[in-house]
Amino acid sequence: MTSTFPNISISTERLVLRPFDESDIEAFAEMMNDEMVTAWTSVPQPYTEAHARAWINRLAPAERTEGRGIVFAVAEFLTQRLVGIVHLQNTDWRVRASEISYVVAPWARGEGYASEAALATAQWLFHDQKFERLELRTAADNTASQQVAQKIGCISEGVLRNSWIARTRTEDGEWVDVRTDVIVWSLLPEDLAGIAEQLADTGGFTSYSDWN
Repeated sequence: MTSTFPNISISTERLVLRPFDESDIEAFAEMMNDEMVTAWTSVPQPYTEAHARAWINRLAPAERTEGRGIVFAVAEFLTQRLVGIVHLQNTDWRVRASEISYVVAPWARGEGYASEAALATAQWLFHDQKFERLELRTAADNTASQQVAQKIGCISEGVLRNSWIARTRTEDGEWVDVRTDVIVWSLLPEDLAGIAEQLADTGGFTSYSDWN
């Protein structure tokens, strides 16, 4: 029998992680057209509002209902402006393990939002859902994502050589595929012990609740 995550929201001092809704479509499409998102993910390019609508209305909800993971829209608590996305995927319910990925909008970078959202998700996953492993995979040259992994306490486990296809722009502005190595990171419940002070300094994880 397939297990599923509850439909919940997670709050930090600065952020709320919640299900996507129709009002996010325009901002989400804009965010996913950013060059860094195109370079380091496999999303369609250009990313249209039709793509965003399909993700928000059909694909993201199916991640949870079909037991594969859960998708959170990340918004500023005060303004409700869409900051980014956190996605738990490839969930193994027997092993109690899942893989995390995240995207932050260009305007919101440099504020620590990615690490705050990822750490809040990890705490909820370990403390409430009783999971035992969180995995993160970053392209070898994606230093921004690697910094987030290090900040939340992830341990680098090794390199998967030539295992991902990233994208880069040519001189004429066209996007082309390039093969790259991938660094595998992991986070276990005991790894969070040393992150408590850092979490408190940034507001950190404060609460979670059922989302109706």
